[in-house]
Amino acid sequence: MDPVAVVVTFGTIFLVELPDKTFLATLVLATRYRPLLVWIGVSLAFAVQTVVAVLLGHAASFLPADLVQGVAAAMFLVGAVLLFREGRAHHQSSGEEFVANARDVHGVRQVLACFLILFAAEWGDLSQLFTITLVAKYEDPIGVFIGALGALMTVSALAVVAGKQLLRWIPLHVLHYLGAGVCLVLALVTGYELVA
Repeated sequence: MDPVAVVVTFGTIFLVELPDKTFLATLVLATRYRPLLVWIGVSLAFAVQTVVAVLLGHAASFLPADLVQGVAAAMFLVGAVLLFREGRAHHQSSGEEFVANARDVHGVRQVLACFLILFAAEWGDLSQLFTITLVAKYEDPIGVFIGALGALMTVSALAVVAGKQLLRWIPLHVLHYLGAGVCLVLALVTGYELVA
């Protein structure tokens, strides 16, 4: 396991997910259900999504190295542009669309409701695409899995515990710009590795 892959993955996914709909949906769910049960439900959804992304990324690592590097650089560049545009537009979704149909449930049903809501919301998300890309780039499925899942669980814990307060201290658009900056750096480094 490469510690660099773990750290880069954690930092990238953390900054991409912090201003994302996932954070906001988790925050809203935590106002409706018991916070610990929300965190367990969304963490289980993240675990399944991350396993799928790691498997897809591992399959991509069998492709020619130059192709993988080129696609990775392009993905990071697209991610940077998307996050920058969202930051510029001061994207502030309430996350209500993910929980509007949630029923008043208890215990295991709360965990299941949170799992299903976040599981559906995460398909094709930037964090999932970046996880695939990072596995293909570093060829370290375990390290990327640990970094990605750790970042997703940390972001959801922040949303459950201190989400509203965090958004008072750090404006959402600043988080988008930070995520865009990290993606741009990764795009440049990956592009440099491709031509070097």
